[in-house]
Amino acid sequence: MIKLITKLAQIREVTPRLLSRLEKLGIITVKDLLWHFPFRYEDFSKIVKIADLQLNERVTIQGVVKQIRMRRAWRRNMLIIEAVIVDETGGIKAIWFNQPYIMTILRAGRQANFAGKVVLRDGDYYLSNPTYESTGGRTAETKHTAGLIPIYPETKGLTSKGLRYLIKPILGALEKLEDFIPEKILTDYELPDINIALKKIHFPLKISQSEQARKRFAFEDLFLLQLNNFKIRLRLAKEKAAALAILAPELEKIIKGLPFALTFSQKRSLEEILEDIQKTQPMNRLLQGDVGSGKTVVVAIAAIAAAASDKQTAFMAPTEILARQHYKTLTKTFGYLNIGIGLLTSGEARAFYGDALENEVKKSELLKQVENGSIKILVGTHALIAKRGKQKGVKFQDLALVIVDEQHRFGVDQRAALVRQENENAASETSVHFLSMSATPIPRTLSLTLFGDLDLSLITELPSGRKPIITKIVSLANRQKAYNFIREQIKKGRQAFVICPRISASENGSEFIIEKRKNLWLDVKNVTEEYERLSKKVFLDLRVAMLHGRLKSAEKEKIMADFAADKIDILVSTSVIEVGIDIPNASIMMIEGADRFGLSQLYQFRGRVGRAEHQSFCLLFTDSELPTTHKRLTSLLEAKNGFELAEKDLAIRGPGQFIGEKQTGLPDLAMKSLNDLELVRDARAAAAEIIKKDPNLKNFAPLKVRLQEFQKQIHLE
Repeated sequence: MIKLITKLAQIREVTPRLLSRLEKLGIITVKDLLWHFPFRYEDFSKIVKIADLQLNERVTIQGVVKQIRMRRAWRRNMLIIEAVIVDETGGIKAIWFNQPYIMTILRAGRQANFAGKVVLRDGDYYLSNPTYESTGGRTAETKHTAGLIPIYPETKGLTSKGLRYLIKPILGALEKLEDFIPEKILTDYELPDINIALKKIHFPLKISQSEQARKRFAFEDLFLLQLNNFKIRLRLAKEKAAALAILAPELEKIIKGLPFALTFSQKRSLEEILEDIQKTQPMNRLLQGDVGSGKTVVVAIAAIAAAASDKQTAFMAPTEILARQHYKTLTKTFGYLNIGIGLLTSGEARAFYGDALENEVKKSELLKQVENGSIKILVGTHALIAKRGKQKGVKFQDLALVIVDEQHRFGVDQRAALVRQENENAASETSVHFLSMSATPIPRTLSLTLFGDLDLSLITELPSGRKPIITKIVSLANRQKAYNFIREQIKKGRQAFVICPRISASENGSEFIIEKRKNLWLDVKNVTEEYERLSKKVFLDLRVAMLHGRLKSAEKEKIMADFAADKIDILVSTSVIEVGIDIPNASIMMIEGADRFGLSQLYQFRGRVGRAEHQSFCLLFTDSELPTTHKRLTSLLEAKNGFELAEKDLAIRGPGQFIGEKQTGLPDLAMKSLNDLELVRDARAAAAEIIKKDPNLKNFAPLKVRLQEFQKQIHLE
């Protein structure tokens, strides 16, 4: 009997050449092969007599090869194989291209099934490149004809037909598998057993069987992920964190001292956060809200509350630019409180204690101030508490709160690792409170699945006084009008962003995959060209600057400082400004090649303007005249908020493109099922039921083992 762990190299039929081709698809073991699922099926279940064939039908005919010949089409230097297939009702020609080996397989007199599409050429019906399967008059079960025929992801030299030849006998010889999903769950949710599901996903008799099998495999991955989320919650519930004392009068005074009034949802979110950090159980919360909704001030107050309890906060951002932005917000808004606030990036170190001027210090000096507890809030990138090899992270005297911006870039267990960060100088090991925030609007299905271990707080409104951003789609014909409008706005004292697509190279009219190390260079090239064009041809009379990822930190900082100081009229940039840049005087967001960005990313870009009292505008430039492009971009104009837009983006692009498959590590089938809210809810309910009955899975040994495998598989450790 064949086992799932059996290496394909051990199977006699798998030649070294075939093995190397399988390895290109990441297929090493029997399990790898059987979990290489079809992505579609050709329906050749209809068996038709030759006399009854209809044009454009996809059918199977059962006949005998009457004659077969090979000729060369000299114009195209192509080999053409022609066969005449007959049954008791008539005959039809079949044609194949560049497959000379067919001559040795389908000799005259050979009986076979032929499955393909009936086409018309030069007045005659024929089968174009049909799949064939020799039957010799036998009624044996077929692999390639007379049914639903699976079509797989392929590689050079390895076709779906070759995969079917390999998979069919292995499935027949496979040992019976123990299903790790409890029988009650399979029954409750009408899911097939693992053995049935494997057979039906590869060789279904009808499409409903393949759909049920696909549902089962998607369910199992979602189920495992939800189990993982629940187990993290249970683990955190047993851990202890510092209970931070919140003094209501001082807090009220801080809120009243803000230069603006908090919105209702800001207040509600702040209350939820403060309630959490007063407990000895570690907080594990996500603060979600639209761009410009005021998340930073809410988390900043939580950090100040920690400082009031003589505890420290690590405030992490995904980029150095955003880290500096948060540092400036903290020192500007709350500097009067004389709390030690530090900034640590690869390019600089700063310490602020309420002085009139910011103090740039040596990194070694800042690290000492963090270690001795003088710095209460340290702002930087994720490296603040990362431990890489022998190099340990920053030493905090008493770290109690970790704040992470744009938390969707973290996996579940990566976030859990942050929460479990040890205070190396503390008398006892404790967990920290974890608070993340994201301006990326994430549909509820994704939140339930990817962030099910987190409690959720939502900011659902923008601060009062903000005007809606006027958004327009600009066609090629209206470019000059748009440029004139931008110049008029800048002459009135405003500023503008110009965003360029991240990857501009194309081949034969379609984008192609480029090595990661080349992407940055393409960004620069694209932005440089646009900068040259705008500064030397379009806006000769204006101050135009350029920003991209290859600039040194000091250069980026100076450009952003000059833009903030109104020394630059137009900033041409890549998507490095997508998150967190706050320039209140910038009122125009011009996006080149808007059709190349996802809706949620466009929404992020648009949120960089409209952050003050000025009327702001977002101009979506596109040269595409496709109706689908216009329809997609119109969604940005019509959506009432980021969450509604995210749902549209999810429906259009699918979860993999929306969130980034590498960010979750989820198998393809589960990733594609994330927009199936009912399936997500079912998986979550099933996981909750199991955990409630048996949190340690003592009575579910196969499930416990599979969960451990799954945790490694999705690279969350």
